[in-house]
Amino acid sequence: MFFNLPTLFTWARIVAIPLVVGVFYTTLAPQTQNVVGTALFILFALTDWADGYLARKLNMTSAFGAFLDPIADKFLVTAALLVLVHLGRLNSLVALVIIGREIAISALREWMAQIGASRSVAVHVLGKLKTVVQMVAIPFLLYNGKLFGLIDTALWGTVLIWIAAVLTIWSMVYYLQKALPEIRARVR
Repeated sequence: MFFNLPTLFTWARIVAIPLVVGVFYTTLAPQTQNVVGTALFILFALTDWADGYLARKLNMTSAFGAFLDPIADKFLVTAALLVLVHLGRLNSLVALVIIGREIAISALREWMAQIGASRSVAVHVLGKLKTVVQMVAIPFLLYNGKLFGLIDTALWGTVLIWIAAVLTIWSMVYYLQKALPEIRARVR
Protein backbone atom coordinates (compact mmCIF):
# COMPACT_ATOMS: atom_id res chain seq x y z
CA MET A 1 0.00 0.00 0.00
CA PHE A 2 1.27 3.46 -0.91
CA PHE A 3 0.27 5.11 2.38
CA ASN A 4 -0.07 3.01 5.49
CA LEU A 5 1.62 3.54 8.87
CA PRO A 6 4.78 1.53 8.11
CA THR A 7 5.17 3.19 4.71
CA LEU A 8 4.70 6.62 6.29
CA PHE A 9 7.68 5.86 8.54
CA THR A 10 9.66 4.99 5.43
CA TRP A 11 8.58 8.23 3.73
CA ALA A 12 9.61 10.10 6.89
CA ARG A 13 13.17 8.81 6.43
CA ILE A 14 13.27 10.28 2.94
CA VAL A 15 11.72 13.59 4.03
CA ALA A 16 14.22 13.75 6.92
CA ILE A 17 17.25 13.89 4.66
CA PRO A 18 17.15 17.67 4.11
CA LEU A 19 16.70 18.13 7.87
CA VAL A 20 19.70 15.97 8.78
CA VAL A 21 21.87 17.61 6.12
CA GLY A 22 20.48 21.11 6.63
CA VAL A 23 21.38 21.22 10.33
CA PHE A 24 25.05 21.33 9.37
CA TYR A 25 24.46 24.42 7.22
CA THR A 26 22.68 26.50 9.85
CA THR A 27 24.12 29.28 11.98
CA LEU A 28 23.89 27.08 15.08
CA ALA A 29 27.09 26.55 17.03
CA PRO A 30 29.05 23.56 15.67
CA GLN A 31 28.47 21.44 18.81
CA THR A 32 24.73 22.18 18.62
CA GLN A 33 24.74 21.19 14.95
CA ASN A 34 26.46 17.93 15.93
CA VAL A 35 23.95 17.12 18.67
CA VAL A 36 20.87 18.00 16.62
CA GLY A 37 22.17 16.27 13.47
CA THR A 38 23.04 13.14 15.45
CA ALA A 39 19.67 13.08 17.21
CA LEU A 40 17.81 13.48 13.92
CA PHE A 41 19.85 10.76 12.24
CA ILE A 42 19.26 8.33 15.11
CA LEU A 43 15.54 9.17 15.26
CA PHE A 44 15.02 8.60 11.56
CA ALA A 45 17.32 5.56 11.45
CA LEU A 46 15.11 4.00 14.13
CA THR A 47 12.12 4.37 11.80
CA ASP A 48 13.74 1.63 9.71
CA TRP A 49 13.24 -0.80 12.58
CA ALA A 50 9.80 0.65 13.37
CA ASP A 51 8.40 0.37 9.86
CA GLY A 52 9.47 -3.26 9.54
CA TYR A 53 8.12 -4.14 12.97
CA LEU A 54 4.79 -2.41 12.35
CA ALA A 55 4.41 -3.88 8.87
CA ARG A 56 4.76 -7.39 10.27
CA LYS A 57 2.81 -6.76 13.50
CA LEU A 58 -0.12 -5.03 11.78
CA ASN A 59 0.06 -7.26 8.70
CA MET A 60 0.63 -4.21 6.49
CA THR A 61 3.48 -5.49 4.37
CA SER A 62 3.37 -4.39 0.76
CA ALA A 63 5.43 -4.69 -2.38
CA PHE A 64 5.72 -0.90 -2.48
CA GLY A 65 6.96 -0.77 1.12
CA ALA A 66 9.49 -3.52 0.40
CA PHE A 67 10.69 -1.46 -2.58
CA LEU A 68 10.82 1.90 -0.80
CA ASP A 69 12.40 0.78 2.49
CA PRO A 70 15.91 0.00 1.21
CA ILE A 71 15.87 3.13 -0.95
CA ALA A 72 15.08 5.28 2.09
CA ASP A 73 17.89 3.62 4.05
CA LYS A 74 20.41 4.15 1.27
CA PHE A 75 19.41 7.80 0.79
CA LEU A 76 19.71 8.56 4.50
CA VAL A 77 23.08 6.82 4.85
CA THR A 78 24.44 8.37 1.64
CA ALA A 79 23.39 11.86 2.73
CA ALA A 80 25.04 11.40 6.12
CA LEU A 81 28.24 10.06 4.54
CA LEU A 82 28.42 13.02 2.17
CA VAL A 83 27.96 15.45 5.07
CA LEU A 84 30.74 13.68 6.96
CA VAL A 85 33.08 13.90 3.96
CA HIS A 86 32.22 17.59 3.60
CA LEU A 87 32.95 18.20 7.28
CA GLY A 88 36.30 16.38 6.97
CA ARG A 89 35.26 13.64 9.39
CA LEU A 90 35.23 10.80 6.88
CA ASN A 91 37.74 9.68 4.30
CA SER A 92 36.16 9.99 0.86
CA LEU A 93 37.48 6.54 -0.09
CA VAL A 94 35.41 4.98 2.71
CA ALA A 95 32.31 6.87 1.54
CA LEU A 96 32.95 5.79 -2.04
CA VAL A 97 33.33 2.13 -1.03
CA ILE A 98 30.11 2.15 1.00
CA ILE A 99 28.03 4.09 -1.55
CA GLY A 100 29.49 2.18 -4.50
CA ARG A 101 28.70 -1.16 -2.89
CA GLU A 102 25.12 -0.10 -2.28
CA ILE A 103 24.69 0.87 -5.93
CA ALA A 104 26.38 -2.30 -7.20
CA ILE A 105 24.43 -4.68 -4.95
CA SER A 106 21.14 -2.89 -5.64
CA ALA A 107 21.76 -3.27 -9.38
CA LEU A 108 22.75 -6.91 -8.90
CA ARG A 109 19.59 -7.62 -6.91
CA GLU A 110 17.46 -5.90 -9.54
CA TRP A 111 19.03 -7.93 -12.33
CA MET A 112 18.78 -11.17 -10.36
CA ALA A 113 15.09 -10.46 -9.70
CA GLN A 114 14.50 -9.92 -13.41
CA ILE A 115 16.00 -13.30 -14.26
CA GLY A 116 14.14 -15.02 -11.42
CA ALA A 117 17.18 -15.66 -9.24
CA SER A 118 16.68 -13.17 -6.43
CA ARG A 119 17.05 -15.87 -3.78
CA SER A 120 20.76 -16.18 -4.62
CA VAL A 121 21.34 -12.60 -3.40
CA ALA A 122 18.92 -12.56 -0.48
CA VAL A 123 19.98 -10.53 2.54
CA HIS A 124 22.68 -12.32 4.51
CA VAL A 125 23.87 -11.89 8.10
CA LEU A 126 27.09 -10.33 6.79
CA GLY A 127 25.10 -7.54 5.14
CA LYS A 128 23.10 -7.02 8.31
CA LEU A 129 26.28 -6.83 10.39
CA LYS A 130 27.69 -4.26 7.96
CA THR A 131 24.55 -2.19 8.38
CA VAL A 132 24.64 -2.33 12.19
CA VAL A 133 28.30 -1.27 12.36
CA GLN A 134 27.66 1.50 9.85
CA MET A 135 24.58 2.73 11.73
CA VAL A 136 26.59 3.01 14.95
CA ALA A 137 29.60 4.62 13.26
CA ILE A 138 27.65 7.38 11.48
CA PRO A 139 26.05 8.92 14.60
CA PHE A 140 29.41 8.75 16.39
CA LEU A 141 31.00 10.67 13.52
CA LEU A 142 28.12 13.16 13.36
CA TYR A 143 28.40 13.81 17.10
CA ASN A 144 32.18 14.27 16.93
CA GLY A 145 32.86 14.81 20.62
CA LYS A 146 33.05 13.20 24.01
CA LEU A 147 29.92 11.24 24.84
CA PHE A 148 29.17 11.27 28.58
CA GLY A 149 32.62 12.82 28.96
CA LEU A 150 34.16 9.39 28.31
CA ILE A 151 33.66 8.04 24.81
CA ASP A 152 35.63 9.76 22.03
CA THR A 153 32.99 9.42 19.32
CA ALA A 154 35.29 10.74 16.59
CA LEU A 155 37.83 8.01 17.32
CA TRP A 156 35.30 5.20 17.73
CA GLY A 157 33.27 6.41 14.77
CA THR A 158 36.38 6.34 12.59
CA VAL A 159 37.34 2.84 13.74
CA LEU A 160 33.79 1.57 13.23
CA ILE A 161 33.35 3.16 9.80
CA TRP A 162 36.58 1.51 8.60
CA ILE A 163 35.29 -1.80 9.97
CA ALA A 164 32.02 -1.11 8.12
CA ALA A 165 34.03 -0.47 4.93
CA VAL A 166 35.78 -3.84 5.30
CA LEU A 167 32.44 -5.56 5.96
CA THR A 168 31.03 -3.67 2.97
CA ILE A 169 33.64 -5.14 0.65
CA TRP A 170 33.37 -8.58 2.25
CA SER A 171 29.57 -8.66 1.91
CA MET A 172 29.78 -7.43 -1.70
CA VAL A 173 32.21 -10.24 -2.54
CA TYR A 174 29.87 -12.70 -0.78
CA TYR A 175 26.83 -11.54 -2.81
CA LEU A 176 28.78 -11.58 -6.05
CA GLN A 177 30.00 -15.12 -5.35
CA LYS A 178 26.43 -16.24 -4.65
CA ALA A 179 25.28 -14.67 -7.91
CA LEU A 180 28.22 -15.89 -10.01
CA PRO A 181 26.65 -19.19 -11.15
CA GLU A 182 23.59 -17.30 -12.46
CA ILE A 183 25.77 -14.64 -14.04
CA ARG A 184 27.90 -17.27 -15.80
CA ALA A 185 24.80 -19.06 -17.05
CA ARG A 186 23.38 -15.82 -18.50
CA VAL A 187 26.50 -14.44 -20.18
CA ARG A 188 27.24 -17.51 -22.29
